[in-house]
Amino acid sequence: MSKYNLPLFDFDRLKTISIHERGGKVKVQNFARAYQPSSGVKGLIDSLPAILAGDDFRSLLRLIQEARAKGKPVLWGIGGHVIKCGLAPVLIQLMQQGYAHGFLMNGSTSIHDFEIAIAGSTSEDVEAALPGGQFGVAEETGREWNAAIKAGVAAGQGLGEALGCHLQKLARPEFASSSLLHAAWVAGVPVTVHLAIGTDTPHMHPAADAAALGEATHRDFRLACRLVTMLNEGGVYLNVGSAVILPEVFLKAVSVVRNLGYPLANFTTAVFDFLQHYRPRANVMQRPHAQSGGRGFYFTGHHELMIPLLAAALLETDGG
Repeated sequence: MSKYNLPLFDFDRLKTISIHERGGKVKVQNFARAYQPSSGVKGLIDSLPAILAGDDFRSLLRLIQEARAKGKPVLWGIGGHVIKCGLAPVLIQLMQQGYAHGFLMNGSTSIHDFEIAIAGSTSEDVEAALPGGQFGVAEETGREWNAAIKAGVAAGQGLGEALGCHLQKLARPEFASSSLLHAAWVAGVPVTVHLAIGTDTPHMHPAADAAALGEATHRDFRLACRLVTMLNEGGVYLNVGSAVILPEVFLKAVSVVRNLGYPLANFTTAVFDFLQHYRPRANVMQRPHAQSGGRGFYFTGHHELMIPLLAAALLETDGG
């Protein structure tokens, strides 16, 4: 016998309704279709369920393709892990096919790509190097990355352009085709690099010039603001693998652009990352669209899977 002195609730008079009257948000017509062998990437995309991320992924594909068709830019903000996962060739192909019109990088992105161009490898073993104080002290990286920036500032270049220009002389021929900085400079596609002083290994090198770093990255912020003006009415901004720096840069660029009277509405943003983070969700997916239309997306998954899938879907579904 229960020790609780409370009668159980009586459900006898509960009012029910028919399942047909109730309806449901999930319908069988929205289900995935079994994949048909040999139907290719387009067949795979078409087979995805029209539910949640499956529907969102197809919507993003359509919006990116519409942006290209209307001559609106597709801008990519990329974190260092994207380059470390070996995705520069994928981004270079998208650039060559008209699906990338500018790249925003944080400092680590530029360093990993720079090292790929000059040595064909990057991403040191931090745990092994840190105890002896040897983490982040690669001579060629620190010397040449900083030399590029000082020369670039003297020539009126921002940080991204300066690195790309320097790599035209420094990149090893066998590795140059795997460098996004190198390829973008050749193609004349803008690259901006946004630093937080003290977060990147070349800032430790004796050749680091704080004034040059600040000048170069501020020029790139101003250039990024110019790129953001072009998103109005149909452009696309993708934040891939940056949890803090680039979402903050993008939000400030949006504010600057609107403050100076440029129209900025009805564009698309999307975040790709293997974790859900506050700043990308707020600063890229949500806040830029407040009272201005457009749409934001968030896709969670490993870069080395999601970005090749996105690229293949874009190229195959439009016949590119």
